[in-house]
Amino acid sequence: MSLRAFHLLFIAVSVMLTVFFAVWAAAQYNVAHHAGFAVTGVASLACGVALTVYGTAFQRKTRRF
Repeated sequence: MSLRAFHLLFIAVSVMLTVFFAVWAAAQYNVAHHAGFAVTGVASLACGVALTVYGTAFQRKTRRF
């Protein structure tokens, strides 16, 4: 496995983790109604979106390698 492929795999796993964490935080917010869970969920989704944008840009930049 090349370094590029490993990097893209790691980004994909990271996006899945942030989505899972956002879903968990939303479920905890529904149970406990603490604002911290809502903030955590939104921040996690924002990180997931940022990682997706980064992964797409990285893939385009390194397409020839």
